[in-house]
Amino acid sequence: MDGLSGQSLLPLLVALLVIVPLLGIAARWLRLPYTVAFVLFGLVVSGAFELQSPRVVFEVTPDLVVALLLPGLVFEGAYRLDGAELRRTFWGVAILAIPGVLIAAAVVAIVLNLAGLPLEQAFIVGAMVSATDPVAVVATMRRLRAPRRLVTLIDAESLFNDGTGILVFTIALGAIGSQASLGDSALAFIVTIAGSIALGAASGLLIAWVAARIDDHLIVLTLTLLAAYGTYFAADSLHESGIIASVVAGITLGTFGPRFGMSLRTQEAIDTVWEFLAFILTAIVFLLVGVAITLESLAAAIGLIAWGVVAVIAGRALVVYGILGGAARVERAFGLVPSLPTGWLHVMNWAGLRGAVATALALSLPADFPDRTLLQGITFGIVLFTVVVQGVTAERVVRWSRVDREPTVPAEA
Repeated sequence: MDGLSGQSLLPLLVALLVIVPLLGIAARWLRLPYTVAFVLFGLVVSGAFELQSPRVVFEVTPDLVVALLLPGLVFEGAYRLDGAELRRTFWGVAILAIPGVLIAAAVVAIVLNLAGLPLEQAFIVGAMVSATDPVAVVATMRRLRAPRRLVTLIDAESLFNDGTGILVFTIALGAIGSQASLGDSALAFIVTIAGSIALGAASGLLIAWVAARIDDHLIVLTLTLLAAYGTYFAADSLHESGIIASVVAGITLGTFGPRFGMSLRTQEAIDTVWEFLAFILTAIVFLLVGVAITLESLAAAIGLIAWGVVAVIAGRALVVYGILGGAARVERAFGLVPSLPTGWLHVMNWAGLRGAVATALALSLPADFPDRTLLQGITFGIVLFTVVVQGVTAERVVRWSRVDREPTVPAEA
């Protein structure tokens, strides 16, 4: 077995310096989102390994995705969030990232259970695919100059539900075979979220304060890496959510760094360097997603994959149109959830792609977990469908919904 771990990351990066630009050029020529091209290429690589004799197994470790790649990605996304728009969309993000994740997981669990999968295993699959990864949709909306509040809402949701999705999966996995009650699990969920937010905010504030007093963009760039990865590992070592902590650290640093006096030169350096890092990290993540998916696992789970795709789409529609749309209508008078045009809801519904988090969680299932290979196949199939089908059609949905033509809601005083 050829293992892929942190020690072998450097040779992979060198190879990617050749592969990524070529795939990027091909994606632009074919008018495909980068992420779709990366996943499809990874799938081709995976298929090529399966055809080798003797067969070569290319193992992608979950730690590589979750610990080495995701903290940087979520930090960059959080850092560039528009603080004013985030405040105005806070309740919408909270609805999508907490009850939205739980409802999505429950819908998938119920449907797969009705399709013949034991309930505990069905809920594990639901937890694995509960987090969204709308990279292709967000990139399309930015290119078409969609309203900033809509982009912020979808982007912020994905950043926070990465953390809550991982947390739900961890609690669900630990609860199987134990005597933990629903109340205990709910309390652990709330305490972990609160602790992770507090740790991320403290880290972001401290680094923002230091960065504002050091007029050296190279030192500050190093501190941003510490904010992304140091915060993650500190939270993880304390059994909190490293992803949520990194997200909050990024938001805090992006909001308070300029307020504390961070120089314009430093801000520009952070924007440029982290934009490049995010592109490279995104390429690696989605290439590894494709490599992790095996044709054999897809074929063995094809029926349950179909039901899983239906469940994911139905669960997303319930959360977006029923929960978020309903809350917007009910709470509009109180100003908690600003008006959400119907076209925005259409785009948000189609932005429910699954990607790196779902793949990493599937890979992290214990080796002795019942029907592990089947559950991984179901998850991989759902990821492949959403990334390819929804990713390819994202631009059509955005244009059809006319969000690029709708005026943004005037900023509040």
